[in-house]
Amino acid sequence: MNNEQLLDLVKQMTLEEKTAQLLQLTANFYEGTDAQGQITGPMEEMGITEQSVVASGSILGLSGAQAIIDVQQAYLKKSRLGIPLLFMADVVHGFKTIFPIPLAIGCSWDTDLAEKSAEIAARESAVSGLHVTFSPMVDLVRDPRWGRVMETTGEDPYLNSLFSAAFVRGYQGDSLKNEPDRLAACVKHFAAYGAAEGGRDYNTVDMSERNLREYYLPAYKAALDAGVEMVMASFNTVDGIPASGNEKLMRDILRDEWGFDGVLISDWASIREMIAHGAAEDDREAAYRAIRAGVDIEMMTPCYVNHLPELIQSGEVEEKLIDEAVLRILQLKEKLGLFDNPLRAADPEREREIVFSKEHRQVSYELATKSAVLLKNDNSVLPLQPEANIALIGPFAQSEDILGWWSCEGVKADAVKLGTTLQERLQHGQVHMAQGSGVHTITSEQIAEAMEAASKADLIVLALGEDSEMSGEGGSRTDIRLPAAQLELIKQLKTTGKPMASVIFNGRPLDLHGVFEESDAVLEAWFPGSEGGAAIADVLIGVVNPSARLTMSFPQSVGQIPVYYNHFNTGRPLNPEKTEERYVSKYIDSPNEPLLPFGYGLSYTTFEYGDLEVSSHEMTADQPISIQVRVTNTGQRAGVETVQLYVRDVTGEVVRPMRELKGYTKLALEPGESGTATFTLNEEQLRYHHSDLTYRSDKGTFQIFVGPNSRDTMERTFKLV
Repeated sequence: MNNEQLLDLVKQMTLEEKTAQLLQLTANFYEGTDAQGQITGPMEEMGITEQSVVASGSILGLSGAQAIIDVQQAYLKKSRLGIPLLFMADVVHGFKTIFPIPLAIGCSWDTDLAEKSAEIAARESAVSGLHVTFSPMVDLVRDPRWGRVMETTGEDPYLNSLFSAAFVRGYQGDSLKNEPDRLAACVKHFAAYGAAEGGRDYNTVDMSERNLREYYLPAYKAALDAGVEMVMASFNTVDGIPASGNEKLMRDILRDEWGFDGVLISDWASIREMIAHGAAEDDREAAYRAIRAGVDIEMMTPCYVNHLPELIQSGEVEEKLIDEAVLRILQLKEKLGLFDNPLRAADPEREREIVFSKEHRQVSYELATKSAVLLKNDNSVLPLQPEANIALIGPFAQSEDILGWWSCEGVKADAVKLGTTLQERLQHGQVHMAQGSGVHTITSEQIAEAMEAASKADLIVLALGEDSEMSGEGGSRTDIRLPAAQLELIKQLKTTGKPMASVIFNGRPLDLHGVFEESDAVLEAWFPGSEGGAAIADVLIGVVNPSARLTMSFPQSVGQIPVYYNHFNTGRPLNPEKTEERYVSKYIDSPNEPLLPFGYGLSYTTFEYGDLEVSSHEMTADQPISIQVRVTNTGQRAGVETVQLYVRDVTGEVVRPMRELKGYTKLALEPGESGTATFTLNEEQLRYHHSDLTYRSDKGTFQIFVGPNSRDTMERTFKLV
């Protein structure tokens, strides 16, 4: 259908049919599902009619080709105008083939592979009948207490923006209509959900508009620039107004300023939650505020269907607002080709061939190897030697719980286990396995078993971490150390005096005290996905040389949070050479710096940086500068070095961060080989939001920093004239 035909279709719809198009429900409301006998109860509970269900526009959370075919066909038989349903789901880091959690994907600093993972997730989802994924989540996060930090790619707006665009490209391809194995992407959560106070899920967000625009909005804008079809409103307040009813955020910025003409959807029940926030008296006022803000689809509450008709009849809401929302939904259905083929790519036979295929799992493996960050490696304890005699101990030694939260159709039993793979790989060595403890519990028998395994080995590999329920939505924590049982296990095994390498499976940056200082080596595995056991085993034995870099700082302790690299200097900065000074910005019981900084990660080889060369000490609006550094692999193994470029605006009209990432490049070098990292820096990259919110640069002195992370860098200066 062309746009004129879609407009004509809107004119043919009754007001009730139009408001029903704005309603999204879960599958148990619909005929054709296993839950169809449960329809009456949920309808009564939500206060909606069967007519609203029959005319509703989209379904949440159903998947499986045959199930979706059955529901779509049953629905169309009752649809007066033959408007097909949209099927949506949270395909966050894979459908059935599960990739590492997004925070881990960010640590790969590999946007091409991230894009590939989204393409595969789309292919598996589409053949299983889905049309839209609630991904990517691009919220910038500085607080690892927040459980949903596992869904983000980190604390940096530049890097988050690159990954945001990559995920959208992977999901959507070039044409949803001509590429039925793609999905429409939904960027979330608009806006600033990652800044929830105290790291507590659903909590208040309050910040200046300048801060919002400078750090939190760029990644959403990058998704829009990449063509994202849908935006999800966040749960939180922004400037005291819940996002789902925030006209400035949704109408002024998203629609008018940025020109977004796609579909805007609420998060689960977030329109009705305006009542709990204290921003709406009842469902009627919530509907009024949300439709005026421009929210097109209401997820899992009935405020729209029950109250928009009367709001229009009373003249409080113009019917054109509903017509615009319905048209955007119909336009998305047309872009997906649903009017021509309501079943789109859903195909049970192809589903069996494509979903969880060997080819897809290989990409999951590769991404997991590139996402594991080597945090410590004293005395080159890692990699394990082929003839190694090791004790593999800990609750994750043979755990299937390595997929992480939001693993969609992933099955834990399908996950490759670390212990099984290590036993296969170390054919000339020995692996003595013991659980040692549970994730949260430990017994004397488990300790004895662990000590027995350790006594037979030359080196201990500890497999530790959080279970998947300890992060993700609703998984906020105030204590982000490993559970006490695992810290006790480490303490007991330390008494053996044998070298220890700890592998951590988790969904957030942790306070690693009790692990980091006690271990000779620490490998951050994150939740690595379906092929995680194989990937982490191959990193441990050196088949793969780790190359990942942190995209969130690891704190010394929870008391430092938020701790992030692109912070301000303050008027009384701490002089590292005068740590005894009292009246400066510092803690008296902790360093200011994180335990591990943004951009940090080790390798099994070593790299040496040559002199930092800058093409000019002056930059103009028309004349960028070139920055080069020669890097040499001085070790015995081939490796990849991620060379990072940071800039500081020394004096601004608004205080500027100590460092801001402006670029990076990866150098793959053989032993003894050298390569040159080259960057071009231009005036546009020096712009920022001033106090009046204009976006421009300041003339004056700038510092350039280049190195392997945000802390260990070489420095040069130049002037913008």
